[in-house]
Amino acid sequence: MNLSTQRLIDRWLGQLLCALVSLWVRLSVAWGKSATFGPHPQNILVILLSEMGSIVLAGPMFAELRRRYPTASIHVLQLKKNQEVSQLLQLTAPEFLHSIDDRSGLRLLRDILRVSAAMRSLRIDAVIDCELFSRVSSLLSFACGAPVRVGFTPHTQEGLYRGSFINHAIPYNPYQHISKQFLSLVDALTGQGMPRNKSAPTIAMPTTTELSVSFDATELAAYKGQLHSDHPHLAQRKLVLVYAGGGILPERAWPTTHYARVAQGLCQAGFAVGLIGLKDDAQLAQDLQVQTDSPYCIDLTGYTRSIRELLMLFHAAELLITNDGGPGHFACLTPIQTMVFFGPETGKLYGPLGSRTTIIESGIACSPCLSAYNHRLTFCDGDNQCLKRIAADPVLDAALHFLNPIAQAAHGQ
Repeated sequence: MNLSTQRLIDRWLGQLLCALVSLWVRLSVAWGKSATFGPHPQNILVILLSEMGSIVLAGPMFAELRRRYPTASIHVLQLKKNQEVSQLLQLTAPEFLHSIDDRSGLRLLRDILRVSAAMRSLRIDAVIDCELFSRVSSLLSFACGAPVRVGFTPHTQEGLYRGSFINHAIPYNPYQHISKQFLSLVDALTGQGMPRNKSAPTIAMPTTTELSVSFDATELAAYKGQLHSDHPHLAQRKLVLVYAGGGILPERAWPTTHYARVAQGLCQAGFAVGLIGLKDDAQLAQDLQVQTDSPYCIDLTGYTRSIRELLMLFHAAELLITNDGGPGHFACLTPIQTMVFFGPETGKLYGPLGSRTTIIESGIACSPCLSAYNHRLTFCDGDNQCLKRIAADPVLDAALHFLNPIAQAAHGQ
């Protein structure tokens, strides 16, 4: 099911269902009773339906849940296509990973009913809905049967209506990094009253994801050897990876001509450039190769068959230059330095965690334009000036400034 169809269903059917559930809760006998959260919960459900990068940004939240409730079983509900990441990061035990399939409306409805019944049988103590204003996640938080439902509310802001049945709600704050807000959801488990969470402690901005993927040195060496065997030109130079695709939101992509200028400059400076992405990005990679006109610009789209292989590729490279999206967040799990372009969204709210990331933004007046309040629909009609105005040469200079000491060290200078 495509993104536009999901938005349409969420807007009309989701809004009606949220209103009906809210009315049911108001009229029920239990209405008015305080939903309490005990000190020793057995089962906590986390609903996280967003893009794969959000799973990495939620890392500090999962770490805090484990610290506070070490005996609780942490269940995770997400889209089926994103489960590979959670399995790799070991967010929880495999048997506590639950998924719904959104490839069609019938599959989605089937899985919602199946998962709701399964969660009710588990007697979930509390549910944490990490989505901002998605109505389907709000409805799922009610359907799971948990007495304590934690999530975001627009409060008096002009936001998307999600019903009034989230009983441990905190206001969505458009000025705070999303990782910090995820941590606030953990505080809201024991918070009293809605929509404020006044008694919560001051939360510092997380500096790391608190997630890791372990690799054996032999495994990394073998992968790098295979990479050089498949693409001999990469064995001769230090590798820079480039992700030029925009994913499901093409307006997040820095212009192809700018990427070509940077790739050309890097190849001329003695580095190899690997163009990464899904198989759907193959045509884009071919266009970049033509514009770069260098044998050291290599098409690696579709080369990695899993997220784990992508992380091993990051281990084999020195620098990643990427649009806002999953690769920039996954890079935080490896030693690679990363440069990430933001425009329709902002690194102040969604930037990768850690100290090895450089955020590049133009800061023009209309940026950022995508938010929870507009269903992430931009008004620029594809003319993303916020990214087009980021010139190529300063980006190339910044990349070479980082890379040249590495190249000099490799040559013993």
